[in-house]
Amino acid sequence: MSARVILSALEMGRALRRIAHEIVERNRGGEGLVFVGLRTRGVPLAQRLAALIQELEGVTVPVGVLDIGLYRDDIALGQQPQVRHTFIPGDISDQKVVLVDDVLYTGRSIRAAMDALIDFGRPRSIQLAVLVDRGHRELPIRADYVGKNVPTSLQEEVAVRVVEVDGRDEVALVKTEAEVRP
Repeated sequence: MSARVILSALEMGRALRRIAHEIVERNRGGEGLVFVGLRTRGVPLAQRLAALIQELEGVTVPVGVLDIGLYRDDIALGQQPQVRHTFIPGDISDQKVVLVDDVLYTGRSIRAAMDALIDFGRPRSIQLAVLVDRGHRELPIRADYVGKNVPTSLQEEVAVRVVEVDGRDEVALVKTEAEVRP
C-alpha cells in the first residue's frame, strides 16, 4: 500500500478554522449549538471546532461523544458490534446539533448517527461537519461543512490522523490492493 499526504497539520488547522467560521456565520453565532463527535476521530475534531468558536465568539459550545455501534446497518450478520461510551451534554431537544466526523464516504455512519441522536431528543436541526468528503455516497446524505473534497477511487482510502489519537495530524490518501471479484 502506498500513501500520499493530502492535508498537512497546518492545512488541517486551516480547514477546521474555516469550518468554524462557516458554522458561526450560518448559525449567527455560537449560541444554541451542541457539537457531537463520532467516535473515534470525530471527537477531537469536534473539540477543536468548539475551541475555535470559543476563540471567535466567546461562547462555550458543549461537546458530546457518540458511539454508533448499535445503529450500524453494515455490520456482518452474526457479528457483535463493539459498543463504547456515548456522552450527550444535556438535553439536545430544540438545539442545533452539529455532528462532526473525519470522513464522509457512503453516508451509512451518518445515517446511524442521526438514528442514535434522535434517541436522545429532538434537535431543532442536525448539521454535518466533516474534515474530508470522499464521495461514493450510498445514501442521500451531504455535509453542510467540508474541510476538503477528495475524489477517490474505490481502491483508495482516506486515513485521517489526529494528534489526540495517532500522535500526529495529517490526512493521507492510501492506495489499497484492487478488490478481486469472481
